[in-house]
Amino acid sequence: MSSPPVVGAAMTLDEVELHRDWLFEKSRDLELQSFIDAEVLNGDWAPLAARTRRLLDGHGGRLGIHGPFWGFTIASEDPDIRAIVTRRLLQGLDVCAAIGATHMVIHSPYTSWSYNNLDDNAGAREALAERTHMTLRDAVRRAEDIGCTMVIENIEDKDPHIRVALAESFQSPAVAVSIDTGHAHYAHGYTGAPPVDYYVKAAGSRLQHVHLQDADGYADRHWSLGEGSIHWHAVFRALAKLESNPRLIIEIKDKSKIPASAAYLASIGVAQ
Repeated sequence: MSSPPVVGAAMTLDEVELHRDWLFEKSRDLELQSFIDAEVLNGDWAPLAARTRRLLDGHGGRLGIHGPFWGFTIASEDPDIRAIVTRRLLQGLDVCAAIGATHMVIHSPYTSWSYNNLDDNAGAREALAERTHMTLRDAVRRAEDIGCTMVIENIEDKDPHIRVALAESFQSPAVAVSIDTGHAHYAHGYTGAPPVDYYVKAAGSRLQHVHLQDADGYADRHWSLGEGSIHWHAVFRALAKLESNPRLIIEIKDKSKIPASAAYLASIGVAQ
């Protein structure tokens, strides 16, 4: 019988300082949240990259970053906006190259509105995918060159399959799927989407990254695991059937509770 999977976490560099022993003890995967803001990416982030390499010297887990996302969509109708988004994503990938990160989270272009309206307008579904390709074209090439995978995270997605099809349409190892458990639980509770484990099953082998957060199905809570109403046994049963070995990243608001979240998963026998 195989051992339960080892979970990692998302945090800033300041929080890595606090949780370094926890990260190193089981070579846990890490997602850095210090390179999201435009102010950072437009500035001199070299000292942050140097600090990252210093703090993670000897770390055996996989490293990634949450990419920029504030204030834009990767499927904008405005070509000038798309150019800015492309630039932001390339900046994020420059950071990945500098620190050795092999995943970057980007946000899905689909909304709850999309589910009910894309097919009501002829060609709208295809046009959204085409705009996404135009935005990501250069970033995909750059990600391929540096061995990084951009994982598309569900935000409002009601249809668990549509984002998977979008990722597959790139036919590139540099584009895969992420699932945020709290976002999926919100969609389930608020829009009638399927439960979280269905999102895992829909993603299948394209799933390379999971944000683990607990919630109540009403809002994007980012609670410590065990504090909400997500059915974790069902989620991890679905994950256990995958061969893609996705990064399992605890992403909660109160970073002091990261070890407690991992301990909760261990207490119910699904992860460590």
